[in-house]
Amino acid sequence: QVQVMESGGGLVQAGGSLRLSCTASGLTFDGHHMGWFRQAPGQEREGVSCISHYGDTAYADSVKGRFTISKDNAQNTLYLQMNSLKPEDTAMYYCAAGRGLYCSRSWWRADGMDYWGKGTLVTISS
Repeated sequence: QVQVMESGGGLVQAGGSLRLSCTASGLTFDGHHMGWFRQAPGQEREGVSCISHYGDTAYADSVKGRFTISKDNAQNTLYLQMNSLKPEDTAMYYCAAGRGLYCSRSWWRADGMDYWGKGTLVTISS
């Protein structure tokens, strides 16, 4: 019923930029908060950024100042603009939606989200 899909991953040289997109069907972004998560092999899935229904945003310290989350509710599309990419940004990136207007105080926890995409791979070469 609910389908979340990421796109835009790829191979980029360190220092470059990439924009990820996420679309959802079976739900509307209105009334939900949205987030981006990432997971490297052998690592725990970690929150990258979260955006509330109202557009309030939160970022992991590791990406603050480099990544920007945004959304278009009318198009049910979520974006993650990634600049100044580093090799340590290499991971599978996941789009997620959570019920409720606001990002949780623990938004960075993967178990706080309700719907997930299957991921898009981002690889940063040095």
